[in-house]
Amino acid sequence: MSSVLSKGSRSRAVLAAFGIALLGFVLALPAGLVVANAYVALTGNELGDVAVLGVSMISLQGVAFPLAAWLYIRYRGLSWEYVPFDVPDLSDAKYLFGGWILAFVAANVFAQILIAVLSTEPAANTGATTALQNPGIIPYLAVLQILLIGPGEELLFRGVIQKRLREQFSAWPAILLASATFAPAHILALSGGPVAAAITISVLFVPSVVFGYAYEKTQNIAVPALAHGLYNATLFTLMYIAVTYAPEEVSFLGL
Repeated sequence: MSSVLSKGSRSRAVLAAFGIALLGFVLALPAGLVVANAYVALTGNELGDVAVLGVSMISLQGVAFPLAAWLYIRYRGLSWEYVPFDVPDLSDAKYLFGGWILAFVAANVFAQILIAVLSTEPAANTGATTALQNPGIIPYLAVLQILLIGPGEELLFRGVIQKRLREQFSAWPAILLASATFAPAHILALSGGPVAAAITISVLFVPSVVFGYAYEKTQNIAVPALAHGLYNATLFTLMYIAVTYAPEEVSFLGL
């Protein structure tokens, strides 16, 4: 009997995890309308590619993901204490900086292996494409990765989704399942064929697992949030260097 109940509880946890992720993206639609209209009203300008990129980041990672996290926490009658947060200390540093470096190295090695085996380049990220066409915004995007993108994504996918899964699963199944909700979600921002998209999603799974492990070990959402932000900021920094000094060799894979 207890085994059946356990299986049912685990199934509900998995459904909740994917449901919370879906809620985050659904909420991005009305959030995007509000932010876009506010931009047009305040600036008097139409939405160009750069503005669309900024609106999408603010709407998704800045509004929709935190709102989805808050709604779930409220639904369960909990408080923000559900997501442990503290200023990282020395004991957190090895997971923060180690996670940042490991995610970067592992993702790039894995990407090169997949490209060599499948003989296909990864799918292009539409945000990265916009950045390459407007290189002056890249430094600002790098900063936003640390201040907005990393915190917004980690709050939802690690602080809430992985935490919910951890109530029913041991550490590694929870980390892998949370990453399974995270990596495929990026398909909306990709352009290219199915094989190219599969390569990019597979690569994105790697740093997601690293960030999940960092959260598991530290129980401090600030650690994966900063590691994630630094990882993305590194990619944008390298992009800026490449587009400035070697534009013919530019390639980009990012979270």
